[in-house]
Amino acid sequence: MNTLIYLIPVALSLGGLGLVAFLWALKSGQYEDLDGASWRVLDDGDGKGESSQTLFDQDQPTETDIALD
Repeated sequence: MNTLIYLIPVALSLGGLGLVAFLWALKSGQYEDLDGASWRVLDDGDGKGESSQTLFDQDQPTETDIALD
């Protein structure tokens, strides 16, 4: 029973700390661009802006280039 005297204020303070951190994240704009992070993972970051089609067309022989005997 004596441990509840310590555990209840600790639990309330941790809950309050979590609430303050969540409100800070909302106020600072952490949840504004939810889709941007998923697209930045796929970005190469080289700034060339190449499409995915040009990446596959670089000196790769196709079925029509291969002579079938």
